Amino acid sequence: MATDQIDLTTPSTTEALDAYSAVVTSVAERLLPSVVQLRVGSGRRAGAGSGVVITPDGFVLTSAHVLGKATSGIAVLSDGRELFFDVAGTDGLSDLGLARVRGDGLAAAELGDAEHLRVGELVVAVGSPMGLTGSVTAGVVSALDRSLPARAGSTVRVVENVIQTDAALNPGNSGGALADRLGRVIGINTAVAGMGLGLAVPINEASRRILAALMRDGRVRRAYLGIAGQPRVLAPRDRVTTGRESGVHVAEVMADAPVAKAGIRADDVILDVNDKPVTTAADLQRLMYDDAIGRTITVRVLRAGRTLAVDVIPVELRD
Repeated sequence: MATDQIDLTTPSTTEALDAYSAVVTSVAERLLPSVVQLRVGSGRRAGAGSGVVITPDGFVLTSAHVLGKATSGIAVLSDGRELFFDVAGTDGLSDLGLARVRGDGLAAAELGDAEHLRVGELVVAVGSPMGLTGSVTAGVVSALDRSLPARAGSTVRVVENVIQTDAALNPGNSGGALADRLGRVIGINTAVAGMGLGLAVPINEASRRILAALMRDGRVRRAYLGIAGQPRVLAPRDRVTTGRESGVHVAEVMADAPVAKAGIRADDVILDVNDKPVTTAADLQRLMYDDAIGRTITVRVLRAGRTLAVDVIPVELRD
């Protein structure tokens, strides 16, 4: 006589919800002491956002637009303390900022690595939306490799590899933590008005480098080449000639820019820089930090079916 089979390997709905709740609760308990509300300005110019304590001696990571042009403010901790902070530095081109809280007994969060995220992975957002300190929401990674325009003065740059999440983010969440299931901070949230869309600047090698520069110098120095470019897939014959599948097409060369002085022209296709392949503008951006300023770099370009090696000396990017 046939008997019903019971699948003991598949968790029940109750068990699955319990596991989900356990993860979110664990992350919240771990991160809430590290997430602060940041208040800047006064009167009609008053603003508020969130921040994440990342060192026991008071460094707080947040969004550059939360700090704006402020030089100081008040941090409201999860235990109710209100402590003064000084702005250590901001970088509008990555939308990351750093404050230094004047106080003791601060709980530092652990920074993770967004490079290992997968679409669909559970994430938890902790911040202070609408002035409500210590709010927690949960969701999933909706998409990866999004882009976020950022501005510093007259310079506009695209922040690459931005995380998109459906965890609810509202005004005031900006600068707060986006954490993985282990409670490691893998992004700094940016609330997008309406539609429940949230983005987070990832914690990765590039953002750690920016963070180190802000701690050390209070600003980020970047090298400047002076081109506007876009990805270009190479023709089959050019792939054979160059050994590359694609490159960055030079759409425009800025007057008096380092590349102009070196002889790079509009319609050239940049293939690599110091033997490192470049296929997007983001690839170029990742190579243009302070250690490239004033140093000769070799840029290999494709021009009319021929490859040329051009020596360029980048200068410092000015706002």
